[in-house]
Amino acid sequence: LPVVAGGRSAGARVACRTAAELGAHAVLALSFPLHPPGRPEKSRADELLGAGLPTLVVQGGNDPFGRPGEFPEGSYRLVEVPYGDHAFAVPKRAGITQEQVLEIITEGVAQWTASLP
Repeated sequence: LPVVAGGRSAGARVACRTAAELGAHAVLALSFPLHPPGRPEKSRADELLGAGLPTLVVQGGNDPFGRPGEFPEGSYRLVEVPYGDHAFAVPKRAGITQEQVLEIITEGVAQWTASLP
């Protein structure tokens, strides 16, 4: 069966850098740290864009390591977790439950994997 390399945060960076060499079919990047908090000039976009494989990024809408709108154009797909932080936690005032967060992530990953060649 095809292997999807994946990781969360720093592990997502590692997956992007190593997946092709390891023979993976695709990359799943959870909470990709696009830049250190408050330091957008220290972009790690090259790691994401250089994966060379179909890539899905699942990112919190309020992630201090990079909000979805900060990500560059690229050949990856991005699923946003509204109001989510780097751990996909959402504030109570957001009107979305952690169960709904899990559904957003699960549905996004399922649709993406179904679209893989």
